[in-house]
Amino acid sequence: MPSSFRDLRVWQEAMKLASEIYRTTAAFPRHELYGLSQQMRRAVVSVPSNIAEGKGHRSNREFTHFLLHARGSLLELQTQMLIAEDLQYLSKERMQKLGEQADRIARGLNGLINSIGEKAA
Repeated sequence: MPSSFRDLRVWQEAMKLASEIYRTTAAFPRHELYGLSQQMRRAVVSVPSNIAEGKGHRSNREFTHFLLHARGSLLELQTQMLIAEDLQYLSKERMQKLGEQADRIARGLNGLINSIGEKAA
C-alpha cells in the first residue's frame, strides 16, 4: 500500500474533482453563492480530506472509517450535482463529465475499502 496519501490514486482523482467543482460552481448564479455552490464545495473538499486524514491514522479500521466518510461526502456531492443539473446550473455534458469522475472515485474508494477489509480479515 502507498506510504503517503498523495500516492493514492483515489486521492489524486478526488483532488482533480475538487478543482473541477470549484471552477464549475464559480459560474453558478450569484444567489447560489452561499447555497448549493457552497454545499457542493464543502462536500467535494471533504472527499480528499477524509482520505488524507484516514491515511494518517495507525489502524486499518480507522482508515476504513474515514474512507466511508469520504464515500458519504461523494454521494452527497453526486446528489447536489443532480440538483444543479435539474436547476440547469450544469449542462448535460458537464454533468456527464463530472459524473464520470465521481463514479471513478466511488469505484476507487470501494476498492480501497474492500482491500483494507480483506487485509484485516
